[in-house]
Amino acid sequence: MKRVFLIVLDSVGIGALPDAHLYGDEGTNTLLSCHKTGLLDIPNMKRMGLSEIEGCSYLGSCENPLGAYGRCMEKSAGKDTTTGHWEIAGLQLSKPFPTYPDGFPKEILDEFEKQTGRKVLCNKPYSGTEVIKDYGEEHMKTGALIVYTSSDSVFQIAAHEDIVPVETLYEYCRIARKILVGDHAVGRVIARPFVGEVGAFTRTNNRRDFSVEPTGKTLLDLIKKNGLDSISVGKINDIFASVGVTKDTDSHGNTECMEMTLKMLDEDFHGLCFINLVDFDSSYGHRNNADGYAEELNRFDKHLGNILPKLRDDDLLIITADHGCDPGDISTDHTREYTPLLVYGKKIKPKNLGTRQTFSDIAASIAEYLGVEYNLCGDSFLGEII
Repeated sequence: MKRVFLIVLDSVGIGALPDAHLYGDEGTNTLLSCHKTGLLDIPNMKRMGLSEIEGCSYLGSCENPLGAYGRCMEKSAGKDTTTGHWEIAGLQLSKPFPTYPDGFPKEILDEFEKQTGRKVLCNKPYSGTEVIKDYGEEHMKTGALIVYTSSDSVFQIAAHEDIVPVETLYEYCRIARKILVGDHAVGRVIARPFVGEVGAFTRTNNRRDFSVEPTGKTLLDLIKKNGLDSISVGKINDIFASVGVTKDTDSHGNTECMEMTLKMLDEDFHGLCFINLVDFDSSYGHRNNADGYAEELNRFDKHLGNILPKLRDDDLLIITADHGCDPGDISTDHTREYTPLLVYGKKIKPKNLGTRQTFSDIAASIAEYLGVEYNLCGDSFLGEII
């Protein structure tokens, strides 16, 4: 019974891609910014080979890495969560999702207001924490919904849980999802509930993403079609709009997701356990908090120390990322970066896998390992390390 644990460290990039200048991301490096804090302490990832990846020598060296290691280039256009995860799963996009630097067009918001019965506030790119500071009081007084975006392809709706119950907010997101189609098919509609008093608002863990459905087949579809397990931990089920997922564990935040991963290590299943750790991105990268980002990586590394001994003889562990979000960058946006590739298993031999030309090599390799016929993007590296 073969099990694959695929962990996406959301936004842990390791250096600007050659085309980063097209995205305004020259010189960005999420992991290096964390290292510069002097707080980074990740011995388990270094043992897996992270420090041996090209461009990561500042981490020191590891004479005998435990696993295979390398870095991946994003072939798809864009640098957002949905694009990155879809490419990891074998689906590449030639055209980026639409973005709205000047806010959403009037016809979209008019229809949204008509169907929800609520007015809209803001409608511009904004920091998620700042937008509730600036518009939260008016929202509390009027009941109008705070709608905002970012440099990513997102339609975000913030509402206080006392004004708009969480389930109602989710329904408003479903309405927006049905409106945002065609040329306005944004990658994600995101519910951003918050609580607290004026001047002390805080976002809750009841965030939920409503992604556009994948535009083609993914690794998850192939796994499910072959009667194997395709298990979601964290945002994965939302990112793939439930398509191809056989079981959603309904887990949120890094700590809860890592606890769920440890639980799944004790479960008998045959297939893929796909894990997203969102806090790196949402709590630290977007807030330019390099110290907090480094400390969160340290916490993950300690969890990793608990994961490695629990892996069975036929288990495969892959750690990667979906894009960057450099906390040392002048912006709070995602960054176009290489992503790490760490592969470990008791049957895996240590090897430098070099620079992979697409995230999709991961999907091809997992499919080969699970014995699933694969006809999507990417080339398997499995034969190099078994």
